[in-house]
Order: sequence, then structure tokens, then C-alpha cells
Amino acid sequence: MIYENAEIEDIPAITSLLNRSYRGESSRAGWTTEADLLSGKRIDETGLLQLLNDPDSLILIARSDETITATLHAHREADSVHFGLFAVEPTQQGNGIGKVLLSYAETEAHKRWGIDTAVMEVITHRTELIEYYERRGYRKTGEIIPFPESDLWEKQVDKLALVVMRKHLASV
Repeated sequence: MIYENAEIEDIPAITSLLNRSYRGESSRAGWTTEADLLSGKRIDETGLLQLLNDPDSLILIARSDETITATLHAHREADSVHFGLFAVEPTQQGNGIGKVLLSYAETEAHKRWGIDTAVMEVITHRTELIEYYERRGYRKTGEIIPFPESDLWEKQVDKLALVVMRKHLASV
């Protein structure tokens, strides 16, 4: 497995991976599905290209035999790095790829930007995912924020919200 920065030619494959990992029937092959919570797309190629072209962003991928099997977006904020769009191929979840990619992202953010705090948001309904991040050192801050609106997706349940989680990176 190779862990590296995404390039522009990776955009179609990453977009496809993100959408099949989060939404629709294909996402049910893994444990991180949002199919019962949201329908539609997670992101489109235009949105992903904007992130790739942002100088404060980094899109990391895990690649095996030329196939992208995982991805994570890191965005430099004023005093932290924000992680999002974290996905592993549904049929590959549970094999440790995500754990290694998250650790790689933490190290890259710390080295590249000198940032020692990582922040992410997780849907409050996703207790198993919150627990996954807690096992990796992330802690709930107590802050709950509304789930964003988008033309790309439609909420399937009422009162979707995000819990903010934080981790100190100085020890990575």
C-alpha cells in the first residue's frame, strides 16, 4: 500500500470512492455507511477539484496496485487542521487501511504546517464511528453543530447534527 498526495488525475476515482463509501447500496458493504441517514452524493468532481487546488488543503490517498482504496482531506485552519472526506473502500474496511491513512495525515499535517491540533466532525447518530475516533485519541469537545445543507444530498432523518472532535498532534 502506498500513501501519497492526490493529483488532479485522481479526482474521478476519489469522487467515485467517496460517493460509494458514504451513500447508496454499495456503501452497505462497509461499516461506515450513511445510506440510512442521507441520500445523494457526498461530493462531486467540481467540489473535490476546488479542494485539491486550495493551497491550504491536502488530499491524501492510499493506493494499492494503482487503485485508490482510501482518501482523506486535510485543511489548514488558523490553529488546527480539519480532517474530512475520510473514506475507505467499503469492501476493504476493517483491514487497517484507514487507521494508517489517518495516522499518515496527522503526521503530514504536523510536519507540513506545524499544527498540533486536529479537528473533525462526525454525525451524532454514528456512535460506532465516534468510538473509532476515540480509540485513535480524538475527544468530543462538547460542541454540536447543525448538519450542513447541500444540493448534492437529502437528509433521510430529522435532526442530523455533527459532534466536534479534537486531538492533540504533538505526539505523532
